[in-house]
Amino acid sequence: MATPAKDLAQFTREEVAKHSSDDDQWVIIDANVYNISRFKRFHPGGLSVLLDPDVAGQDATEAFYSLHRHEVLERPAYQRLKIGTIAGEQSVIRWRVPGAISKVPYGEPTWLTDGYFSPYFSDKHRAFQKKIRQFMDTVVLPDALEREADGKRPSQSVFDKMAEVELHAMRMGPGKHLQGRTLMGGMVKPEEFDYFHELIITQEISRAVLRGYGDGLLGGKVIGLPPVLNFGSEELKARIVPDILAGKKFICLAISEAFAGSDVMGLQTTAVKTEDGKHWIINGNKKWITNGTFADYFTVGCKTEDGFTVILVERGPGIETSQIKTSYSTTAGTAYITFDNVKVPVENTLGEEGGGIFVILSNFNHERWVMCCASARGQRMIIEECLKWTTQRKVFGKPLNSQAVIRSKLAKMISRAESVQNWLENITYQMCNMTYRQQANKLAGQIAFLKSYSTSCGQDTARDAVQIFGGRGITQSGMGQFVEHYHRTIAFDALLGGAEDVLADLGVRQALRAMPEDVRL
Repeated sequence: MATPAKDLAQFTREEVAKHSSDDDQWVIIDANVYNISRFKRFHPGGLSVLLDPDVAGQDATEAFYSLHRHEVLERPAYQRLKIGTIAGEQSVIRWRVPGAISKVPYGEPTWLTDGYFSPYFSDKHRAFQKKIRQFMDTVVLPDALEREADGKRPSQSVFDKMAEVELHAMRMGPGKHLQGRTLMGGMVKPEEFDYFHELIITQEISRAVLRGYGDGLLGGKVIGLPPVLNFGSEELKARIVPDILAGKKFICLAISEAFAGSDVMGLQTTAVKTEDGKHWIINGNKKWITNGTFADYFTVGCKTEDGFTVILVERGPGIETSQIKTSYSTTAGTAYITFDNVKVPVENTLGEEGGGIFVILSNFNHERWVMCCASARGQRMIIEECLKWTTQRKVFGKPLNSQAVIRSKLAKMISRAESVQNWLENITYQMCNMTYRQQANKLAGQIAFLKSYSTSCGQDTARDAVQIFGGRGITQSGMGQFVEHYHRTIAFDALLGGAEDVLADLGVRQALRAMPEDVRL
């Protein structure tokens, strides 16, 4: 913890300047005085950086922020180097304050920006967002950083704290499953909760955590539980849903296979009924299943005699899961799953036998919408990183953003993020005013288009951001660490829930089916 400023000595700039020798070196960073006499020999940038006459005994604020992120100064080792402050001066660098709204232009969507208005978000939504951001910054973010470092799944303590405020239930969207629950300490009533509340939750998670941990934070539940809620029997829901929403049990969606991704009807996993008709016998494999390594339940797509059927499978004999290493961290629990003569009661069938395509396609709408929420927020985070970097980075004696080519890249990044967010908010409004079945019929194409467009925009933004950060944009630590991570993991958004080209074609095909027969040029 940082030493309180009132307990630190005060110096003048002239006094600091006297400490500029090899054996006795002080520097000023943002009105704080640091004694780096011993530390300099361990500095990863070498002695030459710290022995520069513009640094030793001088104000090194600009030099520091051209090489390091502010959080470096928050580390205990660096806090011990702070010996005082400059008399009559105050720190002016604004860093991340838990729960605070960013002041960086376009760092927040307009509905969260001072002086702007929204037809969709109320003051209650704004109060809810503030509470969610505070929770993410103080409860989730610290664990996310630790788990991204060690590759382990998110801590159970985080799941438990999320359950206390009913975050697991709220991530399922509006519905009967919220009845009787106290949402976020009573901030919003179950009957008032809408898709804009869920959008807020998803975007705040995306803002607070890195990609692998974000999926590990029960991304599998978000796409695996809705089919149970919407198509499971009352008995089945009563038996398994409470523990899942309490964060005690875990579920995932098991659709994709090595030979069938976007081609859902090409699945090869089979489910055959026993002679007495009371059980399914499931055989096959599933691949790239988020949260599969630690899931207790699997929402499985199977080929059956009647066509395609979705079945809830409980972990037990005949089920094996193994970790798949991907380009993001193992915190997501991405799995390869084998089903070997797995016996499942027919009561676990979700929807009608042979009617699985409607179950999955309607589920895809919500899944893809959630991905659009996260994609829009992820792009905005990168814009904020780039705006900060291009302002503080000096090239040819001027800020990086003095270069027209850099401003052009920033303009395109901002335009893409704003268009994605505004399209997303319009679709969310439609969802708030449609039944689940209406959403499945009317919004499949719209959401498919938005998912394809938003992740395509994300890939363009990732590429531009790396160009802006240069070598730092491909380094997993330091100034460009978030840009590197975004660039490395953006392909997940472009593929999960349906590849961009497939979804764009889906949107066009839905439009063509709605073409009236009596129109001509």
